[in-house]
Amino acid sequence: MKILVTGSKGTLGTSLVKELSKRGHDVWGCDLQHQRDENYIRSDVSNYRQLERVFKANQYDYVYHLAAEFGRINGEEYYDTLWQTNVIGTRNILEWQKKKGFKLIFASSSEIYGDKHADVLKEDMPLNYSIIQPNDYAVTKWVNEIQIMNFEKRFNIEVVRCRFFNAYGPGEYYHHYRSVVCLFCYRALFGIPWQVYEGYHRVFMYIDDFTPTLANVCENFIPGEVYNIGGQEFRSVKELSDLILDYTGADPSLVSYLPEDKHNVLNKRPDISKAKQQFGHDPKVILEEGVPNTIEWMKDVYRK
Repeated sequence: MKILVTGSKGTLGTSLVKELSKRGHDVWGCDLQHQRDENYIRSDVSNYRQLERVFKANQYDYVYHLAAEFGRINGEEYYDTLWQTNVIGTRNILEWQKKKGFKLIFASSSEIYGDKHADVLKEDMPLNYSIIQPNDYAVTKWVNEIQIMNFEKRFNIEVVRCRFFNAYGPGEYYHHYRSVVCLFCYRALFGIPWQVYEGYHRVFMYIDDFTPTLANVCENFIPGEVYNIGGQEFRSVKELSDLILDYTGADPSLVSYLPEDKHNVLNKRPDISKAKQQFGHDPKVILEEGVPNTIEWMKDVYRK
């Protein structure tokens, strides 16, 4: 199949392009970087004119829309760019889908579950409960899903929405907007303080468990469906931090412990049974294996 990946130079996009290409698909990418790549077209998804080059170059069977401004803090500090990229950008993709008729796989986020407190988060919850998203990043991702549902009803487009839960691993370069695993690992290596909110729990999903599942979506596509894609390990953020301290030998005084993060919810544990059934999703790499792999990759990249 001919497949476009937006955000193809990002952490998840880079891994997905490799996996899809390995399976024999004709994979194209677009992102903001200037890169010398025959199957790559530089384009800002929030710029309709630039996207025109992407969609006039090929007739795609599938589009994975991964391009987005990522992260809660990023979304607060650069809220204008966040809304332009995530909301206008997704609307542009939907407009091109309406014209071209490709099937769309949208990268949503666990953040859309907002302030919903439940032992297990199920895919139908946002439509059955009143939920308030506590930060702009979360709001934009839920707006994206509403945009998609509206286009599905109005124009009969075919879309699958995938909600990602804490993917991590080699390939994620450090910035203070990045994932919690990336932040803690890098800061431990370089002696930079970090904060741990006590009592907070998450699932963690190593990138090698995540990418094959995401690649399976286009090969097992059921339009209109939504899937949680996350790990099976439900661990506290403090456990993660302690593991990184132990492995790196970093000074424990680097860590300060706080009771509450007002921009985030206490616990997020997804029901991933749909992804298991439809895509064979089977996350196996535990933190005790994935975190050292990530740290060793960082040591190599940053010559630590």
